[in-house]
Amino acid sequence: MDNFGDIGVCWRLARQLAGEHGLAVRLWVDDLSSAHRLIPSLDVDQPVQRIEGVDIVRWAEPLPVCEPGDVVISAFACAPPESFVEAMARRERKPVWINLEYLSAEDWVLGCHRLPSQHPRLQLTQHFFFPGFDDRTGGLLREAGYAVRRAAFSANGFRASLGLPIAVPGELLVSLFSYENAGLAELLECWRQALFPVTCLVPEGRVLPQIAAVLGLHELRRGDVVERGSLTVRVLPFVEQARYDELLWACDLNFVRGEDSFVRAQWAERPFVWHIYPQQDEAHLAKLDAFLMRYGAGLDATAARALSDFWHAWNRGADVAAAWPAFQATLPVLDGYAADWSNRLQASGDLAANLVQFCKSQL
Repeated sequence: MDNFGDIGVCWRLARQLAGEHGLAVRLWVDDLSSAHRLIPSLDVDQPVQRIEGVDIVRWAEPLPVCEPGDVVISAFACAPPESFVEAMARRERKPVWINLEYLSAEDWVLGCHRLPSQHPRLQLTQHFFFPGFDDRTGGLLREAGYAVRRAAFSANGFRASLGLPIAVPGELLVSLFSYENAGLAELLECWRQALFPVTCLVPEGRVLPQIAAVLGLHELRRGDVVERGSLTVRVLPFVEQARYDELLWACDLNFVRGEDSFVRAQWAERPFVWHIYPQQDEAHLAKLDAFLMRYGAGLDATAARALSDFWHAWNRGADVAAAWPAFQATLPVLDGYAADWSNRLQASGDLAANLVQFCKSQL
């Protein structure tokens, strides 16, 4: 397993808090190797380093003695060591302690956002803070300069930077960032038989060995280009976080996974497919349905059904080929809807700004 989603969210938030709000930020990371893939300038051998205004510190046991800040954020149920919690309690002015939760569109989130939880032994209160899709939650991470970067983007320039040829008429350009998926062979076969060219851009990652096997190859490596019928698969170097938005902007359809890329796909204003992190007993499908209900409410019944059927097929790894034609036919509708959805999300404010405002109210 990798932790790109968790570190991706934490790094985005840390950069925004430091760069846009002028805060001193210390980011504790227990897996610097995963972080390095997203932050190429990170030195995995250095226990403490400063990058883009953020102090990145290796989380090791025992935790080095340090003074807790005015705000302590425990991301994704990651509990601080007991020694650190006790240091928080010894402060004359107790820190604002935030439990930053995973993103969910489920209704119960609305009743839990910003709820306090008293420590069972110490004079400390933790508040739950939920990202979300309306103004009853904390919103989603979106940098202040996002729209400016988006407007300045050149798709042709991006293709040239990757050594891609100029787009051909009717081409479907797809990015594929996914967990392993039993439906992958069906999808690639649909694209192989397509009546139009399909170019699939695959950043280095855990799905690559499966794609190689489906294509009848021993392995795939960065720079490889494989053609099968109408399908061209191009393997990209792992895309650092700063350039991932550009990949999403350049493509006609984006397959994303986890949380961070899921959010970025919505800001990209392109059709997308979400591979939600699988959980035992298919508990993740309730979260998938909650988002589909919210997202699909703005679509006509035909488009909403095609979207739901394909997302379910992809997440179950079954009947992908059967669901693809209707979904593919709906892509123009989804492309037009994507900007409306993005604008609706922006009305809820940015997660970093909402978090800062809440913490200030508690200090």
